[in-house]
Amino acid sequence: MRAPIGHFDTATPAPDCLDELVGPVADAVRRWSGSVPADQLVHVDTDPQWADTAVFVEHYGRELLEQSANCVVVAGKRGGGTTLAACVVLSTTRVDVNGVVRRQLNARKASFAAMDTAVGETGMEYGGITPIGLPDGWPVLVDSAVVDLPYVLVGSGRRRGKLLVPGKAFAELPGAVVLEGLGVA
Repeated sequence: MRAPIGHFDTATPAPDCLDELVGPVADAVRRWSGSVPADQLVHVDTDPQWADTAVFVEHYGRELLEQSANCVVVAGKRGGGTTLAACVVLSTTRVDVNGVVRRQLNARKASFAAMDTAVGETGMEYGGITPIGLPDGWPVLVDSAVVDLPYVLVGSGRRRGKLLVPGKAFAELPGAVVLEGLGVA
């Protein structure tokens, strides 16, 4: 199949290549429900040496810069408790951790989660974390600009490979909250 965005040699509906996905992501694709059919989630095979955004768009298509999202794990703290959450913003922006995230999580302090925490809790590789297949109960904060795109390139759970996902599907993920201004320039 031809990828809906970018220039990739291999593009496959995610339900047809579950063995290419890490366990939590494959499980989420198997259980997929909502207005976007699972076969509209497309896995594209990519070389891990080009996984970082700047190098990635040079290799797979400069237009992807405006159609890519990053998923980062944040930790909100209040009292003795910590809430882990995922934030999904366009790759041309950064997460407003100390404003929008902190208020949304009702936290006194919010910060990016440590790498070992992010990897250990998600079961995904650092640099490939995706909002699809996160632990039950996690808030998934999604910038409204992500939801507005026809297709968005996001991690697949591994550094090798990416997912192309219709933007509106992010609003339907378990725990999703769509927020204006989550991603700032």
